[in-house]
Amino acid sequence: MPTYNERENLPLLIDQLGSLGMQDLKVLIVDDNSPDGTGAVADKLAAESGGTVSVLHRKEKDGLGRAYVAGMTRALAEDSDVVIQMDADLSHPVSAIPTMLDRIRTCNAALVIGSRYVAGGSTATEWPWHRKALSAWANFYVGVILGLKVKDSTAGFKAWTATALHQVDVASIRSDGYSFQVEMNYRAARRSLKIAEVPIHFEERVEGASKMNLREQLESALTPWKLRFQK
Repeated sequence: MPTYNERENLPLLIDQLGSLGMQDLKVLIVDDNSPDGTGAVADKLAAESGGTVSVLHRKEKDGLGRAYVAGMTRALAEDSDVVIQMDADLSHPVSAIPTMLDRIRTCNAALVIGSRYVAGGSTATEWPWHRKALSAWANFYVGVILGLKVKDSTAGFKAWTATALHQVDVASIRSDGYSFQVEMNYRAARRSLKIAEVPIHFEERVEGASKMNLREQLESALTPWKLRFQK
């Protein structure tokens, strides 16, 4: 769970995860030296968790992709069977996690995506029409260029088997932001890993602000072409 200025949302999300009652669930918070004190809040939550929550502190804000790589690498080093990536802003519904894990167990999926664009999925009702159109267009754009049979290529709510993360060589991923999600999906598809999608309702964040910037938007537009034509 990457965090940057999420001190209001993080305790709420940890409570929601705890309410699942999953005995083997561990939470790894990857904080990029948040100036609002999120790291200190994470440390307090970890100290009170009895070993369920741990924190990886990074010295500076180095991009979402690097935070994901750091967290996933740590999770693999700690012999996790399944690694779930999710945002800390309460936009991803915790209630979908048991369904995602069930798809791995019963359908032999290597990657399960919490998807806004399969039947039963939806985006935040607060989104204006142009934001919904941009999101839908981005997924269509990626799908056409890369030939991905994935409805929600830019989704950041996913469950990976440890084997799949090793196969896609997550440590070598250099893309950032939404491009990270696209490249990970593309590598999984190129290796013929089974990808499943489950419907979710994507909520708009209540506290804090989006971290998406112009550089990430431009990278997201260029990355599918780079992936298509790279050796």
